[in-house]
Amino acid sequence: MRGGRILAVAREGDTRLPELAERTIFVPATLDAFVPVVDAVPLQLLAYHIAAKRGCDVDRPCNLAKSVTVE
Repeated sequence: MRGGRILAVAREGDTRLPELAERTIFVPATLDAFVPVVDAVPLQLLAYHIAAKRGCDVDRPCNLAKSVTVE
């Protein structure tokens, strides 16, 4: 084990997963088809805030494919 922190995304009412993780983000329970959409919102916000705290320019991400960044 490398000593990393465990952050989990769990459904509301889940009692098993928070016991295993250091921090847990709870999202509303929904149909299986919508789970990726519901999970994406807090994970995108987490990525944004981590990047901002690290001093990265969140409005100009690097290492994107050239086809995405060409104007």
